[in-house]
Amino acid sequence: MKKLSTTDIISKKNREKIVMITAYDALFARLFDEFADMILIGDSLNMSFKGERDTISATIEDMIYHTKAVKNGAKNSFIVTDMPFGSTTNIKHTIKNAIKIYKETSCDAVKIEGGKNIAPHIKALCNEGISVVGHIGLMPQKVRFEGGYRIKGRGEDGLNKLLDDAFAIYEAGAFCFVLEGTLSSVAAEISKQVPVPVIGIGSGLHVDGQVLVWSDMLGLFEDFRPKFVKQYLNGATLVKEAVKSYKDEVKNSLFPSENFEYNK
Repeated sequence: MKKLSTTDIISKKNREKIVMITAYDALFARLFDEFADMILIGDSLNMSFKGERDTISATIEDMIYHTKAVKNGAKNSFIVTDMPFGSTTNIKHTIKNAIKIYKETSCDAVKIEGGKNIAPHIKALCNEGISVVGHIGLMPQKVRFEGGYRIKGRGEDGLNKLLDDAFAIYEAGAFCFVLEGTLSSVAAEISKQVPVPVIGIGSGLHVDGQVLVWSDMLGLFEDFRPKFVKQYLNGATLVKEAVKSYKDEVKNSLFPSENFEYNK
């Protein structure tokens, strides 16, 4: 595989589905690199990696640390880093934080949550030569403000609001965007109308690609399971069984056996 670029991602629109997955370290990034078009260092790490109840307390330093680790493992995938909550409060602040992430991590793009309200920030970043992935629909950084995770796009007003947001961030320069927690029919219409790739999460089949949090997809995160998550591995059970076997063998003096000892 060759290292993917923004033009490679854009060219997949209406031609080939885009595969995106999150990663937070070099070990899993190396495993995913063979299969993923894009790897997202999502602020979801705050929940699945750090055990917090939402994404909001993730910091710039967290994102930089984990992006550096992912970059060490993934050599071909297109690497995207989330701009965490509080890092885009005004355009000047957004540029300063995005430049810091871009320079210190060598990521390929940053991802910003927001629609029409954030479009001027996206335009400013593009003017600085920073590639931007948008994020509209359900936005986890607004979960406390909105009182929970609420599906977007219901009714004609909901569809029009999302279309307005989608075109605003596209026209500002976002080369693709994540569409989260949206009715499947609404997501299909947005993907049909907007010229850049739409990557869905909880938005149905008829978009240009999909993204999942790796620990959800592999069945390792047990706190809750969103409706849209398909578990491709019963990871938590397999890990617990393996660790129990290790514990039992240690307790019963079965490990290490001669096969695992230095005898010469």
